[in-house]
Amino acid sequence: MLHRTAHLVLVLSALVLSACASHQVAPPNQPAPSKSGPQAVRDRLAAADDAPYSAALTAVTQSGTRRLQLMEGRVNLNAPFTGRTTDTTEEYTEDVVYTRRTVYRRASGTQGMWQEFPASAAKGGIPTDRLPQYVRLMLGHRASVHRRSEAWEVSAHLNPKDIESVDRTVGRNLRSATAIDAEAWINDEGRIVRVHQKIHFASGPDIDATLTLTDFKSPMPVNAPTAS
Repeated sequence: MLHRTAHLVLVLSALVLSACASHQVAPPNQPAPSKSGPQAVRDRLAAADDAPYSAALTAVTQSGTRRLQLMEGRVNLNAPFTGRTTDTTEEYTEDVVYTRRTVYRRASGTQGMWQEFPASAAKGGIPTDRLPQYVRLMLGHRASVHRRSEAWEVSAHLNPKDIESVDRTVGRNLRSATAIDAEAWINDEGRIVRVHQKIHFASGPDIDATLTLTDFKSPMPVNAPTAS
């Protein structure tokens, strides 16, 4: 009887040890580790709807507290860049119409002929029609990525040659700069909703350029204006 009892204890002990070992080998399911900030941003950019759309645009360029230019209007994105804006500087306020190949400008509130320029001549220091590529450029330059309440913030230190790889004209517009501290905000749908650049020069004050995109809607038709 003693021998049988001892044998039973050994069997039960083995079962307990086996159960413990089984528990250690197969732990309960755990949530998958969250992706790193840069990869999360890449995933959002990749998943973003690539259909054309329009957005309300506000672009401010300033030096210190002095505003150099204000652009307000609506533009088409994810397609050839077109749209309509009003541009205001210390010297003038102009209505601007962007078509695929030509930009038309004339003083606000006036009638008559529009001045015509090649579309490339209207580009500034932010590649507005290539923002996803611009964010990917930032991610490839040791970008800092932070999750904010409603968007991912990406920031990187760039130079004009870097930006030229995304948009040659924009990069060349920035040739006099020594460096650009760039920031972009990407929402959960993968759309870039804000870009800020602090542009540094060897001599002279820095320039801040901020682009904000809101009120996303279907694309709008934009045709060349007529004199009236």
